[in-house]
Amino acid sequence: MLTAKAYAAHSASAPLAPFQVARREVGDHDVLVEIAFCGICHSDIHQVRNEWGESTYPMVPGHEIVGRVAGVGSRVESFRVGDLAAVGCMVDSCRACDSCRRDLEQFCDRGAAFTYNSTEMDRRTPTYGGYSSHVVVDERFTLRVPPGLDPAGVAPLLCAGITTYSPLRHWKAKRGDRVGVVGLGGLGHMAVKLAASMGTEVTMLSTSRSKKADARRLGAHEFALTSDPSTFERLAGRFDLILDTVSAPHDLDRYLGLLKVDGSMVLLGVPPTPPPVHPFSLIGGRRTLAGSLIGGIAETQEMLDYCAEHGIVSDVEVIPAKKIGEAYERTIRGDVRYRFVIDISTL
Repeated sequence: MLTAKAYAAHSASAPLAPFQVARREVGDHDVLVEIAFCGICHSDIHQVRNEWGESTYPMVPGHEIVGRVAGVGSRVESFRVGDLAAVGCMVDSCRACDSCRRDLEQFCDRGAAFTYNSTEMDRRTPTYGGYSSHVVVDERFTLRVPPGLDPAGVAPLLCAGITTYSPLRHWKAKRGDRVGVVGLGGLGHMAVKLAASMGTEVTMLSTSRSKKADARRLGAHEFALTSDPSTFERLAGRFDLILDTVSAPHDLDRYLGLLKVDGSMVLLGVPPTPPPVHPFSLIGGRRTLAGSLIGGIAETQEMLDYCAEHGIVSDVEVIPAKKIGEAYERTIRGDVRYRFVIDISTL
């Protein structure tokens, strides 16, 4: 077994601390990745602190992984030692159900093997994430990082990037469409970049006036202050698509009123309590309220290739491992532009 350095949480209230992870030997179809960078996702914090329930410990978080291939199995065809590779939110699935056959492994009927706080498909072996020096992943769940992109900036694409790219593709955002983005954080800043690159007219919907300049810099054509009630009157019936990235409680009915007839609002954030929705908010304009969860492996690779073609990466602040706890607290306060990424060499 390979022993990897890591940072782990041992309980919901304990700070992350150095830990050692036993990684499996590299099998015929496996890729060994020496991790260079791992992004900090807000879901890491939720799971470390058991805010969603069902957390298991010790937990090594991290599903925004970029590094160099350090070894390959005898039957691996797509990777060679030295290649830049990435691992996202999943490390396996059943590969046989209808969802998997449709390249929607995130909806695997048996439940995907997520990168951490989960198990391999044997449902016994725990998975440990990217706050670690190495990871061993099946070739089919390892992603190619195109050349020319900053590896640290690529890391959050493995979650924040695909989480916003996938609904833009699924709801067929196109040039001339009007897209609203609710919340300018880790997800929101990627939604703005990607939607703008697709030729849509992007409006940032934010409670904070201080985000206006950044929204414009990232590609938003308009900025609307949602703490001003007149915003919801002025923009009523405007948008073809709204991506809601906010995990704090907010009034969904007000945002649904901003959709055109047949418009769609897609939930990407997870508020702590279920938000109420009045049926008339949907019935009145034949509107759709939907949700989206990351993307399949093929679509994630498509997203990485798209970002390389358009020169898109996340805005990141790279930190040493000893500042993970501080980064968690700053993330909760919204004090990051717009994603923390751990320099794994500092483990």
